[in-house]
Amino acid sequence: MLHALLVFLVWTIALSAAAIVIARWAFPLPSLKGRRASQSIPLSPETDLGQAVIGYMAANPPGLSGILPLVKGTEAFAARILLARIAQHSIDARYYIWQKDQTGLPLLDELRAAAARGVRVRLLVDDNGTWELDPELAMLNALPNFEVRVFNPFTLRHPRWLCYFFDFSRLNRRMHNKSFCIDGAATIIGGRNIGDIYFARDVHKQYFDFDLLAVGPIVADGARDFDAYWNSDSSYPHERLVTPTPGYDATFAAVVEAMTTGDEAEDYADALLETKLVSDLADDKLDLEWVPVTLHSDPPEKGLRFLPARRMMIADLTRIFAGVQDSLDVVSAYFVPGRRGTRMLVRLAKAGRRVRVMTNSLEATDVLPVHASYVKYRKPLLKGGVELFELKAAQSETEKDLLGILGESAAALHAKSFVMDHDRVFVGSFNFDPRSVALNCEMGFLVQSPRLVEFLDAVFDRKSVQAAWSVELGQGRELQWRGVDASGAEIETEDEPGSTWKDRAAIAIISRLPVEWLM
Repeated sequence: MLHALLVFLVWTIALSAAAIVIARWAFPLPSLKGRRASQSIPLSPETDLGQAVIGYMAANPPGLSGILPLVKGTEAFAARILLARIAQHSIDARYYIWQKDQTGLPLLDELRAAAARGVRVRLLVDDNGTWELDPELAMLNALPNFEVRVFNPFTLRHPRWLCYFFDFSRLNRRMHNKSFCIDGAATIIGGRNIGDIYFARDVHKQYFDFDLLAVGPIVADGARDFDAYWNSDSSYPHERLVTPTPGYDATFAAVVEAMTTGDEAEDYADALLETKLVSDLADDKLDLEWVPVTLHSDPPEKGLRFLPARRMMIADLTRIFAGVQDSLDVVSAYFVPGRRGTRMLVRLAKAGRRVRVMTNSLEATDVLPVHASYVKYRKPLLKGGVELFELKAAQSETEKDLLGILGESAAALHAKSFVMDHDRVFVGSFNFDPRSVALNCEMGFLVQSPRLVEFLDAVFDRKSVQAAWSVELGQGRELQWRGVDASGAEIETEDEPGSTWKDRAAIAIISRLPVEWLM
C-alpha cells in the first residue's frame, strides 16, 4: 500500500513537472530582443507647465518640492484630466489597475488626444489589473507617439488564470506602483489606481484614498524611477502580446462618447468643475507647499525574484520607523503586520510612542482573506499598547463630503500613509502587509510637511471617532468594538460588526491556512 502511494506521488510530481514544461514551451514569454529603450523628457521652459514650475522653483529655496494633497475623488480625477490636457512634451503613466469604466476609458481617451497633438505618451500597466483592456491598449499602442508596455504579462491571454498553473512564481509578483508624470514638470503619486471606485464615480461604493500632486526636484527622481521600470526585464511591448482589432478606434470613440454624455455624466463633470483644484487654477493661486520630499521605491527586479531585504523599500521604511520619537499613525487598507511588524509596532508603543493603526473593518473590506490574516494580530497589538481602528462601511454625510461621493454609497479604506512625530508623512502604494513587503513592487514619497501632517492628523482624529470602530480589549481579554451611530450615540459590541456566521467560519479557516505570505 505504501509502495503504491509512493509510486502514485512520484508519477503525479513527474507528470505535473512535464505539464509545466510543456505549457511554458507552448505559451512562452515574448522575446525582448530589439525592444527600444527610452528615457524621460526632462523639465523644460519650452512647455507652459515647465515654464510655470521653473518660476515656482526659482521663487523657493533650492532642493524643495511643491506638494498639493488630492483627497476627494473628484479632485484627484480632475487633476489627471487637467494635466493630460495641458501636456505638450510627454506623459508617463504607470498603474496596477486601470478599469474599463466611466473614468478609466475617458482618461485613456485624454491620453489618446494628447498623443494625437504630438505628445509622447508612455503607458506602463500591470497585466493583472488591466485584463479587460487588451483591445483598447492594442489600439492605442498602434498610434503614433503612443507606446504601451505590460509588466509581468500573462502569456495565455484567454483564460489568463491558467497561466498560474505553469508560471505562478513570476505572476505572483505585481507592479503595484502608481504615478502620472507630465512634461517632466509635475507628477501624481499615491494610493489611487484608475477607475470609478477611486474617483467618486461609482454610486454604490467608494474608496477613501489619498494622492499627492508634486512639482520640483522630486519629479526628476520619479521620472528616473519610471525609466527603470519601463526599460526593465519585466516590461513587454504590448504588440508582442496582442494584435490590434481592425476598426476598433471607432468602437472606442463611440463608447467614450456614450460614457461622457447624459445626465449622470453631466453631473459628474459639474462636480469636477466645482473642485477646489479647478477653482484655484482658474484664479491662478495654486496653493503648493514647498517642503523636503524624497522618493522611496522598490527596484523593478523585485518583479522577477526574491531580493535581500536591504535592496527593497522595506529597508527604508524600517529605518524611518526606527527613528520615530513621539508617535506613529498607520493608515493601511490591507493591514497584515506579521510577527515582525507586530513586534516593531509593540516595541515602539512600549517605548512610550503613541502608535495608532487604521484599517478596514470586516464590513468594509473587499478582500476577506486579508482580513482573516489580520485578525490574529489584533490581540497581540492591543496587549502591546497599539491603538486599533477599523473603518466602517457606512459613512456619515460629513465623511461622504470628504470622499467626494455623488449619491448614497458605502465606503472602504484604500489609502496608504504613515505619519511620524507630527512632522513627516509617507504617502504611496505600500500596504502594511507581506505582499507589499516581499512580492509587489511599491513606491512612495516621504514628505516633511507640518501642514500636510496637521491635515492628516485631523482626518485620522475625526475618522477614528465618527467613521471607525475603536477595537479594544475588555476585562476578560475579549475584543470589543466601540463607535457612534448617526445620531452620535455610543455603540458597544463584542460581536464583530457586519459579520455573519459564514464570515466568522471563513475567517477561522483562512486564518489557520499557511497563506499569509500571499496577502
